[in-house]
Amino acid sequence: MTLSPDIFALGYLVTTVLFIFGLKGLSSPKTALRGNRLAMIGMTLAVLITLIHPDVKSYTWIAAGLAGGLLIGTFTALKIQMTAMPQLVAALHSFVGLSAVLVAIGTFFSHTPEQLDPVLLTELGLGAIIGAITFTGSLIAFGKLQELLGSAPLVFKGQHLVNLLLGLVTLGLCAHFVVTGDWVSLLLMTGVSLVLGFLLVLPIGGADMPVVVSMLNSYSGWAASATGFTLGNQLLIATGALVGASGAILSYIMCKAMNRSFISVILGGFGAEGGGAAASGGPAKTVRSASVEDAAYFLGNSSKVIIVPGYGMAVSQAQHAIKELYQTLNERGVEVKFAIHPVAGRMPGHMNVLLAEADIPYDVVQEMEEINGEFATTDAVFV
Repeated sequence: MTLSPDIFALGYLVTTVLFIFGLKGLSSPKTALRGNRLAMIGMTLAVLITLIHPDVKSYTWIAAGLAGGLLIGTFTALKIQMTAMPQLVAALHSFVGLSAVLVAIGTFFSHTPEQLDPVLLTELGLGAIIGAITFTGSLIAFGKLQELLGSAPLVFKGQHLVNLLLGLVTLGLCAHFVVTGDWVSLLLMTGVSLVLGFLLVLPIGGADMPVVVSMLNSYSGWAASATGFTLGNQLLIATGALVGASGAILSYIMCKAMNRSFISVILGGFGAEGGGAAASGGPAKTVRSASVEDAAYFLGNSSKVIIVPGYGMAVSQAQHAIKELYQTLNERGVEVKFAIHPVAGRMPGHMNVLLAEADIPYDVVQEMEEINGEFATTDAVFV
């Protein structure tokens, strides 16, 4: 029995709605678990709908892919440490980019010249470019986060000019590919894009990796969306657009919090910028050292304390010790709140996850905009 196309359209619509509500749920720790469940239901529904689609001719490779992905994903999820989550996310982004490249190349070689109209060729070109940049950029981000590569920015004279030239060459090859349908242009365009992905992320230092991970997340979404156009899959288009837009918005928020230029992230010069958000033109102030006992005295005799967690807490896995400190101060009648900077840790939300793991109440964990006005009335800040 052949199912009506309306059935698939309705299923994809329901799945898209589930993804939207899942993304909405992730906006708060209180609803994050529910959001994850809705997104998981949506993804399961998407896979099932795809499996019964009449365009599926064989289930052999699909079954092999699902089985392999299930085993690798389950093993990785059980073994991965929270401190290694950023590099895992970067690695997953690379898979999305590589998939977009393979789909673009595979679609080109599986179609006849008559089927390759300019619209399809444009979709293939954009998918290959975005996917290639995402793939190699994510590999560099993974290497820096995993400390396989040095975290210091790799800067060389004229790097922006080189990136600009490579970008122009890529666009030129893409235009030639769309006009002529030449497979050599496709492969050259993909190769130059792979090199461009390396050069865009290499100049970025490890301290700025949270923004890079967020930006690569956005790239992977646009790559998926381009793949959706190539395959004529409305769900992939919508899902990719959701990921791409949310990643771009998050990157903008993080750049704004660090007083950095959003454009410089896209151009790969983020880590090479001089100065920093913390630089101040105000007068120098005296720094006073204190012992552990002094710090304990200050905290214990305060009426209000703000704790600002960072990557040091993640590396030392001190979130449970921080929970004990929070409980001890609460028992002494001290009001304690946690302040989360958008770029704290090595990926967006890193600190929120660690504090949630230690069962610290959600209502005392606040974002930068919410808590900035309270520092003036706080007795002690523990960074």
